[in-house]
Amino acid sequence: MTVSRTICLGFLAVIVAGALLLMMPFSTIDGTWNNPITALFTSTSAVCVTGLSVVDVGKYYSFWGQLCLLLLVQIGGLGYMTATTFLLLLLGRRFGLKDKIALQQSLDKSGLAGVVQLVQSILATTVFFELTGIFLLMSVFVPEYGFKEGLWAAVFHSVNAFNNAGFSLNSDSFTRYVSSPMLNLTIGSLIVFGGIGYQVIMEMYLWLRARFNKSPVCTVFSLNFKVVTSTTVVLLFLGTLIFLVLEYNNQATLGPLNIFQKVMAAWFQSVTSRTAGFNTIDIGQMSDAALFMTIALMFIGASPGSTGGGIKTTTFRILFSCTAAVLEGQEDVQCYQRQIPPAMILKTISVVFGSLLVTFTSAILIQLTNPELDFIKVLLEAVSAFATVGLSAGITAKISVLGKLVLIATMYIGRVGVLLLMSAAIGDPKPRAFKYVEESLLVG
Repeated sequence: MTVSRTICLGFLAVIVAGALLLMMPFSTIDGTWNNPITALFTSTSAVCVTGLSVVDVGKYYSFWGQLCLLLLVQIGGLGYMTATTFLLLLLGRRFGLKDKIALQQSLDKSGLAGVVQLVQSILATTVFFELTGIFLLMSVFVPEYGFKEGLWAAVFHSVNAFNNAGFSLNSDSFTRYVSSPMLNLTIGSLIVFGGIGYQVIMEMYLWLRARFNKSPVCTVFSLNFKVVTSTTVVLLFLGTLIFLVLEYNNQATLGPLNIFQKVMAAWFQSVTSRTAGFNTIDIGQMSDAALFMTIALMFIGASPGSTGGGIKTTTFRILFSCTAAVLEGQEDVQCYQRQIPPAMILKTISVVFGSLLVTFTSAILIQLTNPELDFIKVLLEAVSAFATVGLSAGITAKISVLGKLVLIATMYIGRVGVLLLMSAAIGDPKPRAFKYVEESLLVG
């Protein structure tokens, strides 16, 4: 039982347990047993913090079903190892070397030092942002639904937003709130902070604390912080600009809105396309160019150590830096006056290649089992499942049972990671005792 197998089987166990709970009569509004495929699909989507659903969550599941769904999202967002560590800390158990290695791999941390303290910081950060989101969203939902239902709507959507899951109690997600600055800014901010990674948030907090206390010690940001923040800002800006241009005159999406509302809706779409599955405009009515832009942003995804999926912003930035190094005639890949290790470049290429292979295979299999669907929408669904985003063009419920099983597998692979899953299947690598002779070949 290697570390990678422990993590993969742990996620699988949580998914199965969640599916069994969602199958129970108390989980549905009509009090009947839930369909096993529907329960499994919903549980996988929740644990993988995706948000894809084959049913209307607000009308299909009872309060207890929605609460179970919310707990699965919270466990999935924290990660299996983080949630397990929290429970073991409550029981007062000491951590061995294997436990720390498992945490280090699940959190994408470079070293073993301070992993338990990092888990405690993650829990505190999660509680802070989710409570802040609840209080802000209550000003939106309580006047409309009343205190009891409004409070539950605020809790449900705040937890989903910070954990980058796209489940909504509304049939149309947030399309009715496209002109609400409070909802757009609150949900968008929760998604962004949930998607940049806990270590980035902690570095930001330490810097702000040092500035507030006027500490003479100069704070030096890590390379990970610089890459994540700069890449995130650039992607958000470019995404907003491109969506605004592509959908500006589309009467089914941004067309009827005024200029301020158009910019806000385009920004929200740029935010949610990379990490979470909420939407304030009808995704199914977007142009093919906008759908392709959405697919590209979803594939890049969030940042390492966050609640989001995709190949991650750091992976995308390393690929960009590799291209820049080739164009400049450099043999070393540099970023912010730091050299990227060759092992990291090999890992980046492996992640991208494996991710492309999984998404294309998933899209082709779904298209074969559902030939009547448009391929661009099928590809959107496959990438959304792999990147654990949750956006859909409205075809999730129309997909056949075999197609849903493909999506379930795709969501699971996207959450645990391609390399981690392959490591669990193959086992620990064995070092070679020899090297082959080098030889060049034509490339490009």
